[in-house]
Amino acid sequence: MSTGTHGEAEVAPIRACTISRDVQIFDLLIEDMETMLGEAWGDLGFAEALAFLGQPDAQSLDFVALAIDETDEEDIDQLLSIIATAKARRIKVVLIAEDVSPAALHRLLKSGADEFVPYPLPEGELAAAVERLHHAPAPPVADASSERVKLETGCDGVLIAVQGLAGGVGSTTFAVNLAWELASLGSEKKKKDKTPVAPRVCLIDLGLQFGSVATYLDLPRKETVVEFLADMSAIDQDTFAQALQSYDGRLDVFTAPSDLLPLDMISQEDVTKLLDLAREHYDYVVVDMPNAVTMWTETVLNAAQVYFALTELDMRSAQNTLRLKRALQSEELPFEKMRFVLNRAPKFTDLQGKARAKRMSESLEISLDLHLPDGGRQVLNCCDHGVPLGLQAAKNPLRREIAKVAQSLHAIGQTDAEAA
Repeated sequence: MSTGTHGEAEVAPIRACTISRDVQIFDLLIEDMETMLGEAWGDLGFAEALAFLGQPDAQSLDFVALAIDETDEEDIDQLLSIIATAKARRIKVVLIAEDVSPAALHRLLKSGADEFVPYPLPEGELAAAVERLHHAPAPPVADASSERVKLETGCDGVLIAVQGLAGGVGSTTFAVNLAWELASLGSEKKKKDKTPVAPRVCLIDLGLQFGSVATYLDLPRKETVVEFLADMSAIDQDTFAQALQSYDGRLDVFTAPSDLLPLDMISQEDVTKLLDLAREHYDYVVVDMPNAVTMWTETVLNAAQVYFALTELDMRSAQNTLRLKRALQSEELPFEKMRFVLNRAPKFTDLQGKARAKRMSESLEISLDLHLPDGGRQVLNCCDHGVPLGLQAAKNPLRREIAKVAQSLHAIGQTDAEAA
């Protein structure tokens, strides 16, 4: 084994090592290892890694960085053996992958890799991953919060999806606050028997890379979410409950994972299983979709009773709406199911703005079903503080409008249930 800078062996003890087919392929990894460890690291090939990890000298390693690309998928059995050997020695494994298929990534994460970092390495991400390895919470503590989420069966929940058609249009803000308003409807009383109406609501963040529901509700990103997504074939009621967190005892939340994962890591079948499981235990399931269109966007669109598409009164939103419309109609998908929401809509007195909105609607041949007012600075403050608008800015115009949407959806649901 050679040191990262190929200096003299006695300069520093080896604290970590890279394992790859050829470390020179991963030049950014070399730079990051030298920045973190100086000369106190080495590099190993796959075959010599298995031999070295079985020796007593390997006990001193803090971690190994297993770096692979699509070419290495042919040797996945050998990679699995490396991870298994490292775990047997209680050596932490950071998996660094470039262009690796979701199926291979799934197997490697399931086999026991402790951290995943995509390649090319984002700045500082390897150091952050190593830091998390050293300060990882004990498993019992991580599972303790999930015990508060108790699932009830017998529901047939309404699936509500929310997707932004451009960055920054407020789709996550809308999804979080809509879910909160639906969950808060339990404060109302039935007139006859005075029992509270308490719909059970689950908020699911499918933004596997940059989902921010956890930030907007000030919730930690649990490691169990990564494990849940890595082994969707084995999910059941218990594993789902462990991945959930409760916000204020009213709203149950499935956050985005703690690591940045590829959007195609989960399949259409995986998403179907997740949504079916959620609908079985909740009256309303609100899904915050990523801005990107994935292979499972079709799955959510077909399954959702309501699919909100948020846009703004600008050219990028109009162009993206047109692209999405063409894509869905060319695949004969139910584009008509989408309910378009104009966020930061013109005020009642802004006649010029209202005329622009009308022209946009007519030119795109869509109906802007909802007009959400600009909530101003209060919205940003609530998002930064991790608090729904209903708790911190109840009189905010945006909060009032979202509350009306929640009440309307709940009223329709109750009417349908009574009719059935």
